[in-house]
Amino acid sequence: MSNEELSATHDQDDDSVVVVIGSGAGGGTLAHELVTKGVKVVLLEAGPYLKNEDYHQDEWAAFNQMAWLDPRTTSGSWRIARDFPNLPAWIVKAVGGTTTHWSGATPRFKAHEFKARSTYGHIDGANLLDWPLGLQDLAPYYDLAEKKMGSTHRHGRPALPANNNYKVLANGADRVGYRHYATGPYATNAEPYDGRPASIQDGFNFQGDKNKSKWSTMVSEIPKSLRTGLLDLRPESHAIQVTHTAAGLVDGVIYIDADGNAQRQKARVVAVAGNSIETPRLLMLSASPLFPDGLANSSGQLGRNYMRHTTGSVYAKFDQPVNMHRGETMAGLIADESRHDPERGFCGGYYMETIALGPAFLASFVEPGGWGPGFTALLDDYLNTAGLWITGEDMPQEGNRITLNTTVTDRLGLPVPNVHFDDHPNDAAMRAHGYQQGSLLFDAVGARSTHHTPPYPSTHNLGTARMSERPEDGVLNSFGQAHDVPNLFIADGSQFTTGAAANPTLTIVALAIRQAQYLIEQMAQGRL
Repeated sequence: MSNEELSATHDQDDDSVVVVIGSGAGGGTLAHELVTKGVKVVLLEAGPYLKNEDYHQDEWAAFNQMAWLDPRTTSGSWRIARDFPNLPAWIVKAVGGTTTHWSGATPRFKAHEFKARSTYGHIDGANLLDWPLGLQDLAPYYDLAEKKMGSTHRHGRPALPANNNYKVLANGADRVGYRHYATGPYATNAEPYDGRPASIQDGFNFQGDKNKSKWSTMVSEIPKSLRTGLLDLRPESHAIQVTHTAAGLVDGVIYIDADGNAQRQKARVVAVAGNSIETPRLLMLSASPLFPDGLANSSGQLGRNYMRHTTGSVYAKFDQPVNMHRGETMAGLIADESRHDPERGFCGGYYMETIALGPAFLASFVEPGGWGPGFTALLDDYLNTAGLWITGEDMPQEGNRITLNTTVTDRLGLPVPNVHFDDHPNDAAMRAHGYQQGSLLFDAVGARSTHHTPPYPSTHNLGTARMSERPEDGVLNSFGQAHDVPNLFIADGSQFTTGAAANPTLTIVALAIRQAQYLIEQMAQGRL
């Protein structure tokens, strides 16, 4: 750690600190917003402090360096349970969390997506609910988040240049009649911004970005927070229990440090931001006689309503080279299908975004378990291939959930999370439509053939501690504050009431900025 990034040291018995668990989009942003207002923060991160210079520009080496590889199990009818039973989600275990791996896409939610139950009506099997806030509530925080992250196409920020993969996408979009497509919004710099350089278009987006042009909390918020002298960053500190008083208020966090020793940090407030799998798991591990079904779970909704976005990919083969791997990986999206139009046979919408995997990952994910001439042809034509990714709103379902698997334990001897998921018919109809439109788009610009790839392990994990107006319908209020425990907050995608179509990182950051403002006001008023 460099001299300008020396971590503060707060006493473990200091009960005036806010403990934030997880340093990704939600936790890293929340910690930064708090320390800049003079609040002492202990930031617990389960993984190591990897810096840009540490990253490997090699797909599998980078994956094994960054990914959360602690054991998990899967169940349900989703294909992930067959293809990747131990890897339902592709998230990062390191300082900065999954912001070090994310693509960079920063679209906003649409107004109707905050009111899914009112807009879509009753859908059999879906546990739909309106958010307890709307676009008008979040719009000023979207502005702040976009400025913080440097989103292109926003607030005067220039667009990224079009790479070949985007040119294929855009030309196909135009020919099939789409009108809303661009190389952003995207939180990778087209020109220097906020101390980060411009993109060098190197294509290593999912592997950590050695160039520092892509926004992450590791590159931006955490160094800034350390320089305030108020952030105590503790890498390799795996939280295993949130403790509480007899009155039901949280008062500390037990974690395992880098040496394998149990430690306890007292707290005034605890904010959990461990992703939508680890967050409910931690609260379930924190069950007690006062909270027998898990901390803050009087509603029974903790761990339920797991969403991962309706996804799939379309890869197209052309006569001439595309070199899709060059340039920013996902700097390009089509928004026309993100509308709500039930005449298509489903509710909600989806985006189509450029995607490029390197040969090693393409071999693993393009057709899991595949082999033979058809499979090898996909790889032989790599240089002539273009790709797009579908990401759309999936339906929350009570049965899609995270539970503790008491028959399988991790290295700490704790039950691992089991991730259960079944596609809703609405999800399947949306994916089929996305495959159809993706193929039509590529066919319009002369594709020789197209291939539909099933969903990868999820990077968009949402909804397992959702916001709700009424305590009986969810875990949190509109500020991410637990209905049952006033000084417990959740600051990640777990709080999403519904998933919307947009990539979630911008919304997680916007919610964290809003939550920090609320937290500071509540502490100033003596309510926390």
